[in-house]
Amino acid sequence: MSKMDGGNQSVVSEFVILGLSHSQNLQVLLFVMFLILYLLIVSGNIVIMVLITTDPHLHSPMYFLLANLSFVDMWLSTVTTPKMITDFLRKHKTISFSGCMSQVFFAHCIAAGEMVLLVVMAYDRYVAICKPLHYFTIMNLKRCTGLVLTSWTIGFVHAMSHLVVIVELPFCGPKEIDSFFCDMPLVIKLACIDSHDLDILMNADCGLVGVTCFILLLISYTYILITVRQSSKAGASKALSTCTAHLTVVMIFFVPCIFIYVWPLDITWLDKFLAVFYSVFTPLLNPAIYTLRNKEMKNAMKRFINNYVDSKENY
Repeated sequence: MSKMDGGNQSVVSEFVILGLSHSQNLQVLLFVMFLILYLLIVSGNIVIMVLITTDPHLHSPMYFLLANLSFVDMWLSTVTTPKMITDFLRKHKTISFSGCMSQVFFAHCIAAGEMVLLVVMAYDRYVAICKPLHYFTIMNLKRCTGLVLTSWTIGFVHAMSHLVVIVELPFCGPKEIDSFFCDMPLVIKLACIDSHDLDILMNADCGLVGVTCFILLLISYTYILITVRQSSKAGASKALSTCTAHLTVVMIFFVPCIFIYVWPLDITWLDKFLAVFYSVFTPLLNPAIYTLRNKEMKNAMKRFINNYVDSKENY
């Protein structure tokens, strides 16, 4: 550690990550489990992106947004999971100050961007079901691209609002983070200041994005469900199936984030579980939910495999 100019405090150059478990045997088991899960996350989301990009039948606004969700999910997990996996094999688990700040920034940038993207996907379903005749006029490629860029912009601004505050905090004493990554609330607690007001400010900042998006999602799906009830049984069944998939994704992503960053429960084991859930299981479940429940995605997978087999035979 190096001394701060004009003071007795020290600048922390690295943090100690306590991880998920102290048991060596359990860490080996967790290493194998999370390595498999991460490989499934990356491969599953890449498959979705490749299918949507290469299959002309999937060149529609809904699948364009789904491909972007898969891209975001892959990176949401990549911010924290590879570091967690390698730490299972290390006796001394540390992360540099710059690495820690990078995790804080990218975790919040990507998570906030995904929240807004899920709102955009709900809006897409709202237009498709409630205004079907104007769907392709409203949800054209230019507008879809603009909405995706908006989600990234909001994510960037949200993450920067945290980073500019946290990077200037004085860290002088304890440097142990009781989690598997640099989670913002835990980093703030290590600062050599009374963090109560800062905690409230950060919770409000996260709440502005998280709760606003959650309310917009509930409004969108309420309108959709009302419209579905008034429509034909055949159309209603398909719409309800799609909306159920979307709502499942929304709940498994938003609920953990809200209880960590907006209304924190301050229960260490529960915070770790919720953090694992939204950073590992959400990106894993999204491909499964959207592909296993979606007939067009399953047909696209069959076409892709058949084309691959045919090309190998011709070769």
